[in-house]
Amino acid sequence: MAELTCQHPYDDVDGASSESTHPALTAYLFSASVRDRHLVVKEASRPLMSGVPRLISGTQPIDDGYLIMDEEERTAFLSAEPLAAAYVRPFIGTEEFLYGRPRYILALRGVGPTELRKLPLSVGRLNAVRAFRQGSRRGSTLSIADEPARFNVEVIPAGPFLVVPEVSSERRKYVPIGWREPPTIPSNLLRVMLDANLWHFGVLTSAMHMAWLAHIGGRLESRYRYSAGLVFNTFAWPAEAGRGRQRVEAAAQTILDVRASYPEASLADLYDPDVMPSDLRKAHKVLDDTVDRLYKPTPFGSDRERAEHLFGLYERLTGGLLASPRRGRKKTR
Repeated sequence: MAELTCQHPYDDVDGASSESTHPALTAYLFSASVRDRHLVVKEASRPLMSGVPRLISGTQPIDDGYLIMDEEERTAFLSAEPLAAAYVRPFIGTEEFLYGRPRYILALRGVGPTELRKLPLSVGRLNAVRAFRQGSRRGSTLSIADEPARFNVEVIPAGPFLVVPEVSSERRKYVPIGWREPPTIPSNLLRVMLDANLWHFGVLTSAMHMAWLAHIGGRLESRYRYSAGLVFNTFAWPAEAGRGRQRVEAAAQTILDVRASYPEASLADLYDPDVMPSDLRKAHKVLDDTVDRLYKPTPFGSDRERAEHLFGLYERLTGGLLASPRRGRKKTR
């Protein structure tokens, strides 16, 4: 069989593409180092590997904007109704998370009638939400019309939580992933892990996971689009044994410490490839090397090699080769 020539996507959007030859290719232009070169990654409803926390979408109010405010609107609202201050909570989506732009949401679920009577402007906003929902043709929206303080999807964390932007520029080497904590409420434009720790942050922000996103994930225009079903749930996590996990956690903490040393910079600033601080680049390189070694002892030559390695693990995961063996039932005659 003649070898195939492959023109690979740009590793650097400002650089040149690379060309290579292969005896066979997969649908993702990987070398066919898998049994089934026609294999395609399929969305999964939950992580393929056991013990991995779920990644979910954040809060979706369906309020026609009556409960959401920018900084100026919040100031005016609380000037007129200061008793509502306890219920106006930071509300972040992708833009707010990456660029540090403030936005807020009026969260009144569970507030009793006695307290609500003291908040006429808030009640007016709830009435507007009710009217908006009653005019909808969607059954799910109509079903919550008489509960205007209830969000269509409610994700209101009780402790620190990890967030992943739904969309991120393809110019960034790393999708900025980070932590937020109450009273902040994440919107449905963020992916949220409620039971996360440094290990999860370290693996998800590593070059291995970024390679999987870049080669398997979808795109919005040319930007990366992070899907829980297609990217997160199908990702093959490394073994987290002892010293390896500790090294990943230490490297992950260093990244957070370096970020904190630039308090005036947004995540968009820190991960802009033109101005990304050198100490942050070095911290990520240490994390990348640390996570890489959990997959194989010799270095990967490129992100494509990382993605190819993960693709092989994905085939084994979906083929059951990494699953615990099950005892078959005895046949009876």
